[in-house]
Amino acid sequence: MYYETAEKLLTFIRKSPTAFHAVDTMKNILAEQGFQELFEKDYWKLIPGGQYMVTRNNSALIAFSIPENAPRRFHIMASHSDSPTFKIKENPEITVEKAYVKLNVEKYGGMLMSPWFDRPLSVAGRVIVSEKGEIKEKLVDIDRDLLMIPSLAIHMNREVNSGYAYNPQKDLLPLYGTAGTEETFGKTLAEAAGVREEDILSHDLFLYSRTRGAVWGAEKEFVSAGRLDDLQCAFASMEGLLSGEKKKSIAVHCVMDNEEVGSGTKQGAASTFLKDTLLRINSGLGRTYEEYLMSLADSFMISADNAHALHPNYTDMTDPVNRPLLNKGIVIKYNANQKYCTDAVSAAIFKDICTRAEVPFQTFVNRSDMAGGSTLGNISNTQVPVNTVDIGLPQLAMHSPYETAGVKDTYSLIKAAELFFE
Repeated sequence: MYYETAEKLLTFIRKSPTAFHAVDTMKNILAEQGFQELFEKDYWKLIPGGQYMVTRNNSALIAFSIPENAPRRFHIMASHSDSPTFKIKENPEITVEKAYVKLNVEKYGGMLMSPWFDRPLSVAGRVIVSEKGEIKEKLVDIDRDLLMIPSLAIHMNREVNSGYAYNPQKDLLPLYGTAGTEETFGKTLAEAAGVREEDILSHDLFLYSRTRGAVWGAEKEFVSAGRLDDLQCAFASMEGLLSGEKKKSIAVHCVMDNEEVGSGTKQGAASTFLKDTLLRINSGLGRTYEEYLMSLADSFMISADNAHALHPNYTDMTDPVNRPLLNKGIVIKYNANQKYCTDAVSAAIFKDICTRAEVPFQTFVNRSDMAGGSTLGNISNTQVPVNTVDIGLPQLAMHSPYETAGVKDTYSLIKAAELFFE
């Protein structure tokens, strides 16, 4: 079961090179399971027993299931669709010494830069096109090895292994082709989108690693791929939603965008997307605003964003006693300064969920002399104040284009999500 789940996860990640593709992949899976798509610009007609989904910006998605008895409380599991990468700039082609063509890119999110060198890359995202007098959006994935960011030889920088400060404008621009090529980037992009080059008005395009995900290790105990943070949690949340009975609460699978750059967008955790959706569910069931506030007081959210595992080469970077391990279960994340919103009550509730689901759990707290990152929970709570626990799955090499996790842990989170949504 662990390996089947891991392979299913890798297939999901392979189909999801960008946040736009991750949302599209989830939409297709949910539609096959009977979820009806709603649109924010339309009236919603909701009925008890119905299953629905709505997107914003085509990079964030909320799916929800209303039981026949239409209970008051919401059970929400939130994750995010984006990962650190490089975004293609406007007018991206740069010709170098009449010999090469490279693409102009900028950093998206806080990434490890060195692992991006010397591996096959490609481009995916969305293009906005003019088609028969209308402006339309098209997903695009140039599904072949297209780019490379070549390292500088050791002979030309003999101190590189002693530490080097990478300049993203100079060191991280990917090589596309030779100067004078007829296969311009614009032409390649248009062919992948199935449109004429002159019809492309704008784009949101990102680099992604072409290195395929793998299950490996002495006993095949590890799984590695790009974008495990946070598609591993988004996948587990969706699988739990689909397999849970969803009879005692309104089950909400929430996947936000732009967590890696602070969530402060219309489709991020700081936006009104979740709040607007919950309010429309509330009003669609004929309830008052006061009843909405009563619902929030009786609701619970799991904020699911991956966690740092104990590193085999850097054990001193981990708290002396809270040391998450791969394949040892879901990680409950704590922070005194509220970078994570776990408290004693929400932790106890989640531990009970894990115990009843018969899956292991463990804890993460940063070293007291090291600052940690934040995640969706505390940001989302500014719009939707519900009792929330911050959790994640343990992983190594977070924010690398090729990350590593435990082969058992995705299954554990699916089982916990399944029980939560029951």
